[in-house]
Amino acid sequence: MSSSWRSLLLRIGDKCPEYGPTSDFKDHIETCFAALRRELDHSEADILEFLLACAEQLPHKIPLYGTLIGLINLENEDFVKKLVANTQTKFQDALDTGNYNVIRILMRLMTVLMCSKVLQPSSLVVVFEMLLSSAATTVDEEKGNPLWQPCADFFITCILSCLPWGGAELVEQVPEEIERVMVGVEAYLSIRRHISDDGLSFFENDDEIERGPGDKDFLEDLWDKVQALSSNGWKVESVPRPHLSFEAQLVAGKSHELGPISCPSLPNPPSVPSGIANGKQKHEAELKYPQRIHRLNIFPPNKTEDLQPIDRFVVEEYLLDVLLFFNGSRKECASFMVGLPVPFRYEYLMAETIFSQLLMLPQPPFKPIYYTLVIMDLCKALPGAFPAIVAGAVRALFEKIADLDMECRTRLVLWFSHHLSNFQFIWPWEEWAFVLDLPKWAPQRVFVQEVLEREVRLSYWDKVKQSIENAPGLEELLPPKGGPNLNFGGEDGKENNEHVLSGELNNMVKGKTPVREIISWIDESVFPNNGLEVTLRVVVQTLLNIGSKSFTHLITVLERYGQVIAKVCPDQDKQVMLIAEVSSFWKSNTQMTAIAIDRMMGYRLVSNLAILRWVFSSENIEQFHTSDRPWEILRNAVSKTYNRISDLRRELLSLKKNISSAEEAAKEAKSELDAAELKLTLVDGEPVLGESQFRLNRMKSRAEKAKDEVVSLQESLEAKEALIARAIDENEALFVLLYKSFSNVLTERLPQGSEARTLRELKAAQVDIMAVDTEEQPSSMELDDENQRPQNSQTNGGKAKSAYSVGEKEQWCITTLGYVKAFSRQYAAEIWPHIEKLDAEVFTEDAPPLFRSVVYSGLRRSINDA
Repeated sequence: MSSSWRSLLLRIGDKCPEYGPTSDFKDHIETCFAALRRELDHSEADILEFLLACAEQLPHKIPLYGTLIGLINLENEDFVKKLVANTQTKFQDALDTGNYNVIRILMRLMTVLMCSKVLQPSSLVVVFEMLLSSAATTVDEEKGNPLWQPCADFFITCILSCLPWGGAELVEQVPEEIERVMVGVEAYLSIRRHISDDGLSFFENDDEIERGPGDKDFLEDLWDKVQALSSNGWKVESVPRPHLSFEAQLVAGKSHELGPISCPSLPNPPSVPSGIANGKQKHEAELKYPQRIHRLNIFPPNKTEDLQPIDRFVVEEYLLDVLLFFNGSRKECASFMVGLPVPFRYEYLMAETIFSQLLMLPQPPFKPIYYTLVIMDLCKALPGAFPAIVAGAVRALFEKIADLDMECRTRLVLWFSHHLSNFQFIWPWEEWAFVLDLPKWAPQRVFVQEVLEREVRLSYWDKVKQSIENAPGLEELLPPKGGPNLNFGGEDGKENNEHVLSGELNNMVKGKTPVREIISWIDESVFPNNGLEVTLRVVVQTLLNIGSKSFTHLITVLERYGQVIAKVCPDQDKQVMLIAEVSSFWKSNTQMTAIAIDRMMGYRLVSNLAILRWVFSSENIEQFHTSDRPWEILRNAVSKTYNRISDLRRELLSLKKNISSAEEAAKEAKSELDAAELKLTLVDGEPVLGESQFRLNRMKSRAEKAKDEVVSLQESLEAKEALIARAIDENEALFVLLYKSFSNVLTERLPQGSEARTLRELKAAQVDIMAVDTEEQPSSMELDDENQRPQNSQTNGGKAKSAYSVGEKEQWCITTLGYVKAFSRQYAAEIWPHIEKLDAEVFTEDAPPLFRSVVYSGLRRSINDA
């Protein structure tokens, strides 16, 4: 069967029908090799392409593929020579384009090919030394550009990451060369700058929460792991070494060499160095070479698997690779995650790794929904272990929710509510009933409230109420049960008048009266007699009520009667009133409020600036620390603005490509026409009629059309560039107003005379001031042995109140500053282009120092660069 070799390659190492009952790697390799040997003569190109694709996209199986290639090398050197050349080409392309995932994985493949005697050890060392030299030059103040240290760190990480797969062989075969590389890495570590995780930490108080390796950054920690591995004789349990089973055969193979490989040059430092110019380029480097994982240590050490540090690193690499390459196939992803080629259990590590990706800052590698689905599938694949571990992770994170970054907190709410909706909303809510005794601003109480609100969106109110029957008091935290709030106020007969007007408008809509007639009625009969406030309320509430049955009804009303609303609310002040009216109408339904305002922005009935002004109205400011409602609407507005400009940039790029293709086609058509005309005039100096003339006319027409196409595309390009220029100006106005609004409200409310420079310091200061009698209590991250439940979760009312000792005003400041940091971090790429204007107008010496510090933390900007 023609596809059997593909199935064998794809499923090698798995428990699957293709390989029968055996799970022995040696048997799998022999079976697959026999199938490939039969097919090589007539499917060589297909096998080469598919084998490399498997190695790239199933990197946890690379040792198996490497051994397989080693066996093929014994019988078909030319095939393997082509494969090595192909690998080198892909590697060079990846270096040139900055495709960091391909660089990393192909280096692992080359290391394993060296172990299987396919690649000369010296060739691999040359690659290491090339990357090492590039990294050392990059961080050299005089010769390089230290702003691009993320790239240099990545190259060193790649070198060190290869050693669990081939360190033992390198030390055995080229001891002096690999020692030279290690000395070079150590020298690099001594001159690079330590990387701080400020702005990207999961917890504000991460020294206490994340029991990481002291103050070491990711690369320093990896170096320590490799040093320990070296001292341990390069023994790694998590890396299979199937080549050892075939060592006697493989040693007879011819080792190939790599051709020249070069590192691309990095951008030069800013021509006029300044804090802003440096900050922009550093941000660009961090975007292009992001750190792959920020470790989230959820469980105490005595709960997680007892792994060697290097094994933890390798399993994390396996898990991240599977998440990367199966992001479009959740079931395959879960299947490969539970079947990694390691001889020990790793469920706790798997949970921590997935949560670290879900909560990663500034954003997860993939959409959060992907991780939600993977966690669901893992719970179904490992029903006896994984659900309890996930529940333990939730409990542990809940215990420290007050210290969790605001963006992470939002993602955790969205994930947890969605997760529960897929498991009949079952959760032991009685464990968290104590939050009712906490103040309304306590983060644990707000978290439970927001989870329940999101659950109602995913189901219905009565279903969610039924799910909390073991803690009936929590009904207090459910959102109001109710529909729209059609409310025509006024006294002395005005209420009746508004009802009458609403009834007239309702009849017009039902009778499908044309929009222009409705606008005339408002201009002539409603506005002159009742004024703006009544007119706006009648029009908006009536139309919203007509569209209140469903999302589809709402969208239909806005599409058909948006012009009516635009006529009544043509400017920003009136749009703010419009949004307030929407909020009042849907005051019992946060979801419909958010959707209605978002759709109105989409139809340009309200501007992002109007939404922002409404969010910072006094009514909403009072909710900043107790509800996600205003924040959700603000997030939607900023996100929609960002998406608009991102879409325009994509369209602009596509247009430029199309213009380039059209110009090439026009040039080609013109050349063909010129050549044809030249031939035509050479026959006795007279144009020849007939078929040749007809063909010439057709070519002229084609050339003119091609030229017109270029002109048309260039006009489209000019129009698109004008739209982008306008969008960039709108972006600037949005961020200036956003940060001015934040600065103003924080100036009013931050404690006077506070010397706090970080959220952590502000929180610590307030806890000290408001400290009450604190009895000795067990650590909140300590979990019961049996069921992963926190030992102090069954808190009685009195102790619960004393468990959160931050006052309301202080919590408001902490929450608002947390969102300042989250917005700065998430939209840093759009904020940096406008930083000069923001510095001049907002981030001045008059702004609260803590506010500026938090913004800079979100932007990963040094306070000294201002």
